[in-house]
Amino acid sequence: MKRVLPYLVLIALAALIYFVFPDQLPLAARIAIMAIFVMSLDMVVGYGGLATLGHSALFGIGAYASGILAMHFTGNPLIGLLVGSLAGALVALLSGLFLLRFEGLTFLMLTVAIGQIAQNGASKLRNWTGGEDGLSGFEIQKLFGVWSFDLYGKVAFVYCFVMMLICLWAMRRIMGSPFGLSVVGIHQNRLRTAAIGGSVRGQLLKLYTLAGLFAGIGGALNAQVNQIVGLDTLGFELSAEALVMLVLGGAGNLYGAIGGTAAFMLIHHTASSINPYHWLFIIGGLLVFVVLVPRARLLGALRERVSRLLPVQRDLA
Repeated sequence: MKRVLPYLVLIALAALIYFVFPDQLPLAARIAIMAIFVMSLDMVVGYGGLATLGHSALFGIGAYASGILAMHFTGNPLIGLLVGSLAGALVALLSGLFLLRFEGLTFLMLTVAIGQIAQNGASKLRNWTGGEDGLSGFEIQKLFGVWSFDLYGKVAFVYCFVMMLICLWAMRRIMGSPFGLSVVGIHQNRLRTAAIGGSVRGQLLKLYTLAGLFAGIGGALNAQVNQIVGLDTLGFELSAEALVMLVLGGAGNLYGAIGGTAAFMLIHHTASSINPYHWLFIIGGLLVFVVLVPRARLLGALRERVSRLLPVQRDLA
């Protein structure tokens, strides 16, 4: 029951949004897409201990692959998802063969370089990517040949939310497997893992490739829902924002990645509509709070507060 409960809570929240806040469905679909992307980042940063600021390259490659497929071959959304995920995984595999030779700050800076190379390459390949203007003008076919993507975002929201649940389930199974536990062991102590015969680079390459696959799924969903792909999907800013979302929710916890994504994007949506120039002050304040206040202390204070209220409620009853 404990394993199923989080999924039931997420489904209940989705139903609440669908029926009570129908005008916010496009935003909710965007949150689901970004949640997949941030969860894939959590696999690399939270579980693998690989600090990266170039993860958007995998997201953007998946988006462009899906968009180019829809433009020149077929607009089938499921085939687009498959192609986007494979493109993200392939780029992660090829770049990981080089990146994982390094550690620490060197690895971090090289991931930034990979992202910049991908963005510049997309800008130069104008005939395929649209260059600075972005890739647009492609159409996505009906989902399963039945549901078309409407202006109100109903189909897009259900589609993205279901994919988010599937990705969450798959990632939790992967990270709970012996492979996932070995990756956590590498994060905690590389030298000890290598000393007992573990293949550190091999395991991390598998992890990076899997993370690229899920990031590519997020990118493909983004392209299909928005029906436009811009260079910003490959940009440094997207990687930095994803890392902020992960810190807000808590690294090493896929549910935290979803919560952090929702919090960041809701604050962005609300605060930027009030003051589009200074909304980042709120995000900065939250980051300072999350970093300075230990999570265990915060949860302990919350439990203490709830335990104080419960006896009062029983007495009133």
